[in-house]
Amino acid sequence: MNYLIVGLGNIGREYQDTRHNIGFMVADELVAQAGGSFSTLKHAYYAEYKQRGHNVYVIKPTTYMNLSGKAVNFWMQQLKVPIANLLVIVDDLALPFGTIRLKPKGSSAGHNGLKSIEALCGGQAYPRLRFGISDNFPKGRQADYVLAPFDNDEQKELPALIERSVQMANSFINIGIELTMTNMNK
Repeated sequence: MNYLIVGLGNIGREYQDTRHNIGFMVADELVAQAGGSFSTLKHAYYAEYKQRGHNVYVIKPTTYMNLSGKAVNFWMQQLKVPIANLLVIVDDLALPFGTIRLKPKGSSAGHNGLKSIEALCGGQAYPRLRFGISDNFPKGRQADYVLAPFDNDEQKELPALIERSVQMANSFINIGIELTMTNMNK
C-alpha cells in the first residue's frame, strides 16, 4: 500500500521555524528517523521509504501554503495514493499549543493550505494531523502570529511534540486512522 504524508509550510529561510511551518518540521523528523532525505522534484521536496511493507512518500509542497493543493493533487495522482492514505500535517489555531489531534476529515477552518487541498483534491474527507499552535494574538494579527517563530517556552516543548506527531504518523501508516485516534488522541 502507498501512503502520502504531507507536511504543510512555506519555503524560504524567513519561514523556516515559524508556527505555520510545523508541518515541514514534523515531515523533516519523520524522514530523518526513517533514514531518508528530501530531493527537490515537481511542486515539492520529496522523500520516500519503506515501512512494514508500505511505501511511504513524504512531501513538503514548494508551492507556498496557499497553493498546497496543487502539489498534493499532483503527487496523489502520480503515486496512485487513495485519499484514505493521505495524511496532511497542519498547524491549527483552534487547538491550544501542545495539543495534537488526528482527524479523518474536517473543514479548513480558514486555513489557506487546507482550502487549497479541499479545492483540488475533492473535498474535506481526507485525514489530517492537527498540531495546536494556540490563538494567542491580538485581533487582526493572525498572519503575524502564524508567521512568527515559536516563543522560548514553546521551543522547549517542540522536540517532544514533534516526536509525538511522528509517532502518530507512523501509527496511522501501520495500524490505520481509527486505532491511532483511539490510542493517541487525548
